[in-house]
Amino acid sequence: MSGVRVSGGPGAGGGAEQVGGIGAGEGNGGGEDAGGGAGAGAPLDALSGGVGGPAALGPLLATVLDALETGVTRRGGPLPPGRPADLAALVDRALAVEGPDALARLTELLAHGAADPADPFCAAHLHCPPLAVAAAADLAVSALNPSQDSWDQAPAATALETALLAELAALVGYDPARATGVVTSGGTESNLMGLMLARDQKLDGIVELDGLLGLPAGVRPRIFTSRAAHFSVQRAAALLGLGERAVVPVDVDRDLRMDPVALERALAEASWAGHTAVAVVATAGTTDTGAVDPLPAVAELAARYDAWLHVDAAYGGGALLSDRLAPLLDGIERADSVSLDWHKLGWQPAAAGVFLVRHAETYVSLARRAVYLNPADDEQAGYPSLLGLSLRTTRRPDAFKLAVTLRTLGRAGLGRLVDACHDLARSAAEAVRAEPELELHAEPVLTALLFRYRPAGPDSPRSDVDPAAPDPAAPDPAVPDPAVPDPAALDRVNAELRRELLRGGRAVVGRTELPGEGPGRVRLKLTLLNPHTTPAEVAALIGEVVRAGRETWRWVGR
Repeated sequence: MSGVRVSGGPGAGGGAEQVGGIGAGEGNGGGEDAGGGAGAGAPLDALSGGVGGPAALGPLLATVLDALETGVTRRGGPLPPGRPADLAALVDRALAVEGPDALARLTELLAHGAADPADPFCAAHLHCPPLAVAAAADLAVSALNPSQDSWDQAPAATALETALLAELAALVGYDPARATGVVTSGGTESNLMGLMLARDQKLDGIVELDGLLGLPAGVRPRIFTSRAAHFSVQRAAALLGLGERAVVPVDVDRDLRMDPVALERALAEASWAGHTAVAVVATAGTTDTGAVDPLPAVAELAARYDAWLHVDAAYGGGALLSDRLAPLLDGIERADSVSLDWHKLGWQPAAAGVFLVRHAETYVSLARRAVYLNPADDEQAGYPSLLGLSLRTTRRPDAFKLAVTLRTLGRAGLGRLVDACHDLARSAAEAVRAEPELELHAEPVLTALLFRYRPAGPDSPRSDVDPAAPDPAAPDPAVPDPAVPDPAALDRVNAELRRELLRGGRAVVGRTELPGEGPGRVRLKLTLLNPHTTPAEVAALIGEVVRAGRETWRWVGR
């Protein structure tokens, strides 16, 4: 497969006539000569493991690589043009055709219909383009299909995950001899595990065994986290039987960092009311701005009120790879548990989450024994089991691709990729600031930034102007200024221009809302996770946003 590199942008996406062959027996992905099926005579039901596995995989991999190239070329941009219903119809059409060419046909469809995070114009989410070496390592796992619920299903993978987690515990600042953890499906699972252990430690395991009815009368568990924290905190509280209302939202500053004064006030008020502070969840890298809560101050308060401290570093944990950015996470070593995601700032195929605890003995409530998987006499004989470390039973060894990546590039090599994306975000902020029709929310902390389209005019406020500073020439606020766009209209325009970019296959830009009430809170978001994207490509993406903003303002904003 040749190195196809597309830049996206207007007109780059293929039209309907280019896509029509997928699923209809046309092009490389559909005809009898497409190279699909089992390849060079291998039976259709050949296995990927065993002595014959590599030989069966070889021609199939060639088919996949050819179909990927064809699909990417047909797409020609960051995502396919059209509306969701158009792509759904294309999928139905492809699924209606059966036969030995299904692998080629459907792989081409998948590539054509992807939002490709490797494209410079695909920059909406914490959805990284994986490293080729990590994807290749992941193929080995898929072919062998080990399962880490018992040693006799994954002997080498069991030892490898244990060694990798000790290495990552040291990276966080834990003592590897005392810490433990597990590879997870991502931040949502890791946050659930952290709050589950917090619940069981701080409520003496009562809820784990007897449910909420076992709690003494008047005991009301509380979890404290910022208003900018990930929604999985509320979801975890619901799943753990505490209820979403047990989560106390703590105010944030303009940069969406938790306010320690507000946290102290919330903890004190809960204490006065007789409530139990089960956990404080700090965020190291919010999904919108990459903001990092003041970890040392939060750790002090959690310790003062005897609350478990969990740090959600699913995004910001990648900063630990960078000498430049690692100081942002000073204090993380004081957390009782930590969530990391290497399928964000780690360039791994999903999933590659990690959950760590500072002290292994706090893991006790998760321990489980199933006699057909980890009998006690096996463990006494030296056969270890990871079953009691995970919420899952069957679990693929996602640690393998990360171990391969770390051994291939090392922390320094991955750190250079982190720094490249950070530099790219700072360059993007400069480009936004220089554009009169865009308004930057704040300087990027990691690799994400928020901004919005705002028609240019002499009265348009800029992000580098203090909105609290008095302006003696300011008009009477009681009199509407026709030169200043209506906040609700700005929200509509920014929401719609993003969809306009999606419909044209021109760009994938994120959308979010700032905390608070009322209109004027909608913002666009760039999350820059491709270390090979250039500042010129980001500037071109920003220019595309401005063009879409102008088009949309003419028919939505007025």
